[in-house]
Amino acid sequence: MVFISYAVTVLMCAIGAFSQRVIDLSGDDWTLENLPLNISVPASVPSQVHLDLYANQVIGNPYYGLNDFSLRWIPENNWTYSANLCGLNTSSDVQTWLLFNGLDTFTSIEFCGQHVAATNNQFRQYFFDVSNILVNCTSFVLSINFGSAPYIADQIAAEPGQETWPFGVEIVYEFPNRQFIRKEQSDFGWDWGPAFAPAGVWQPAYIIQLQSSTDSSEVYIRNSDFDISRAGQLNNLPPDQSAPWALNASLDVLGTLPSGAALTYVFTNSTTNQTVSSGSLCNITSSNSTITGTTILDPSSYDLWWPRGLGSQNLYNLTVSIVDNSKEIIASVNRRTGFRTIVLNLQPISDAQIAQGIAPGDNWHFEINGHEFYAKGSNFIPPDAFWPRVTSAKMQQLIGSVTAANQNMLRVWASGAYTPDFIYDLADQEGVLMWSEFEFGDALYPVDQEFIGNVVAEATYNVRRVNHHPSLALWAGGNELESLELSTVNETALDQYDYYRAQYEQLFLDTLLPIVYGNSKSISYIPSSTTNGYLSLNFSSPQPMIERYNNKTPGSIYGDTDYYNYDSSLAFNTSAYPVGRFANEFGYHSMPSLQTWQQAIPPSELYFNSTTVLLRNRHYPPGGLNITNFPNTTKGMGEMTVAAERWYPVPNKIDPVANFSAWCHTTQIFQADFYSSEIQFYRRGSGFPNRQLGSLYWQLEDIWQAPSWAGIEYDGRWKVLHYIAKDIYQPIIISPFYNITTGAFEIYVTSDLWTPASGTASFQWYTWSGAPITTPTFASVDFTVGALNTTRVLATTLTPSNIDFTNSILYMNITATGQLPNSDTTTTFTHSNDFHPSPLSSARLVDPGLKLTYCNDTQTFTVEATRGVAIWTWLDYPAGAVVHFDANGFLLLKEEKREVGFSVVSDETGGEWIEGVTVESLWNNTLAD
Repeated sequence: MVFISYAVTVLMCAIGAFSQRVIDLSGDDWTLENLPLNISVPASVPSQVHLDLYANQVIGNPYYGLNDFSLRWIPENNWTYSANLCGLNTSSDVQTWLLFNGLDTFTSIEFCGQHVAATNNQFRQYFFDVSNILVNCTSFVLSINFGSAPYIADQIAAEPGQETWPFGVEIVYEFPNRQFIRKEQSDFGWDWGPAFAPAGVWQPAYIIQLQSSTDSSEVYIRNSDFDISRAGQLNNLPPDQSAPWALNASLDVLGTLPSGAALTYVFTNSTTNQTVSSGSLCNITSSNSTITGTTILDPSSYDLWWPRGLGSQNLYNLTVSIVDNSKEIIASVNRRTGFRTIVLNLQPISDAQIAQGIAPGDNWHFEINGHEFYAKGSNFIPPDAFWPRVTSAKMQQLIGSVTAANQNMLRVWASGAYTPDFIYDLADQEGVLMWSEFEFGDALYPVDQEFIGNVVAEATYNVRRVNHHPSLALWAGGNELESLELSTVNETALDQYDYYRAQYEQLFLDTLLPIVYGNSKSISYIPSSTTNGYLSLNFSSPQPMIERYNNKTPGSIYGDTDYYNYDSSLAFNTSAYPVGRFANEFGYHSMPSLQTWQQAIPPSELYFNSTTVLLRNRHYPPGGLNITNFPNTTKGMGEMTVAAERWYPVPNKIDPVANFSAWCHTTQIFQADFYSSEIQFYRRGSGFPNRQLGSLYWQLEDIWQAPSWAGIEYDGRWKVLHYIAKDIYQPIIISPFYNITTGAFEIYVTSDLWTPASGTASFQWYTWSGAPITTPTFASVDFTVGALNTTRVLATTLTPSNIDFTNSILYMNITATGQLPNSDTTTTFTHSNDFHPSPLSSARLVDPGLKLTYCNDTQTFTVEATRGVAIWTWLDYPAGAVVHFDANGFLLLKEEKREVGFSVVSDETGGEWIEGVTVESLWNNTLAD
């Protein structure tokens, strides 16, 4: 028979005798209880304890003030969610399952007064046959007791014979022992977020009822794995792009598959809904719980999926059905997917590449549909400490900000949670590649049989669940495992290095790699986010990948890099930046805006080193549960302060709140300035011997309101960084590079197009008052920049004898023509940049005389500098709205006007925010009011 999946609410109503199929347990008819604390309140699913207590006014806003400290009693206690169910079919010929897509984390489940199961993994899908319990049930109560995750983690750590690690390897942020449990690692604290350690039914839950008789039986598809690869493709290796497509479809089911069950497929165009192809799958294999089949597809029938900026995001709906011997459909599943190959190429540099001037070593770059490309993006962390608050609307806003900033890749950082499908769906639609990671980071992990078995179930479920998404770009084993954890062992306990490296390989090479390779041929795998790659890849070997670690040949270049240097005296010194093939994370922290601070702290605490500001800053983390982390946090606050003082005029305003706001903004300017310097350096590397083909800065967004490395604040407001990333990630840019030691000054044009582009670069020196400087004179230069390459358009020497360092700024711009990838249209590209030979802290800035007007007809602002050069020109807007300007943080020459449009993301002011828009530049830091 045809099985139709549908959801019905069945909570808190009278028992009926009607039949249900899929019963969605989502809703607000649950109860949350802690009887020893005398708490019993209405609750919801999906939800978490903090959210339900807050909704019932038992607690205040968890994000306000220092509530993350004062609410620690919540994760230190056990909590029970319960609901009275109804409408269940209790017939003996009905098979009934409980299905949970996410339980956070330790539970004991009871149904009808009987124990069903215990769970211990936030990331697994759990399913339990409760048919026998239901037949004799008189009280249809589902009860889920959540144990204290911090307490249980401590108990596991204290078990006799438990694994230990050398000092410094297991990084403790707040709650300890996170490495022993399969829960979001950042729930126990990180250096950019709080430690709420939440508990609850954080993903949807269902009751599945299936007819089961001798005549017929039903099945329910609980998970699916659709893998689209080129025929003959192997993981981690570039495939033959002329080969046909191969579809491997595998379905995980509840119920009993009938003998002789088969699979059929239908592809339809997701835009037109027209059928593209259909047929039966071959090579059917099945067990009681899984059925798999394959087929070969004609490549001429499908258009390729491309990332943003590289082509169109062509998508198809794929329906795979299970059919019985009579060809009747008994279950179906539909997924939206796309046709692409994405490979992380880690192969040795070839002789042909060396002949092109590329340094020997190994590649480390991504290839989409057989093409190298430059990966431009950032690192994505959990967008909220409580995942049930991460809505589709919130993520549409965030992914929209990603694409607006010319980014084509996000690294989905390990130690959060596996990304829900709706976020991958948005990435598929918008063309954002998702470098994905298993949830392990900044620690080494146990490898006992129970732990490994738990990880196998977790990883298998999630690899299969997301494999159909064309935005999926990579699976990495975890965060900084080789570059930080193993290197720490090597430095502090060399005699134990082989032991812990063997454990690392058992988890990340012997366990996770086979799960990726066994469920997908289309995705590459690396065991650690920062890695020097592999020495060998042999698919016939029991361990196919042999890691390189530090077995490097002098003069050769390997691997990707991360870079954090909080000595701000080295900022903008490109000789301090790492030279690698790919930059996967780098950054410096800054403060959020005044408007964001006002959401989270009282007015009395709105100053730079207030107690609440200091303690919400987690750089550097407390390393435990103390709530007076002043020695560590003042270091991080001091780094921001020193950087601002070193490089910019700093505020000293009469009004304390205005002064606080100006200081926050100045830390953002330094952050943006520093990131821009690094990104330009890395992008220039595309035409240098290191052949650098990617930069993903740390980090995209905030998890709450606090100092961090983010470019987007918690409510979606853009920091200066995100505007500057939008500018510097344009397809063709012009970039200055200055060696302060030798005086060597160079300007490069860098392009990430796939064909050469030609244009003209122009240069002009000005004083800060806006007067042109005639000496030195740099003539305009015509240039051609190659595909994915860089070209030098100026080389000279700057010294104080030929230019007044404190009263000069070089304005440079380009106009070029070229073609975007997969486009036959000639496009004109423009970009401008500036260079000042002295730090702005010592520059002789003048009042630029900024004027701001708004045109209601065009809905644009116009900014004009009437008296001098305005650097770091900034349009600000009041609280109550989230607005993204077309550009911000820009340079204005004297008498230059710039028209700035905007998009309104949210508005609680009824449009009155427009009246509150202001404009300032760095000059405003010198003013007392």
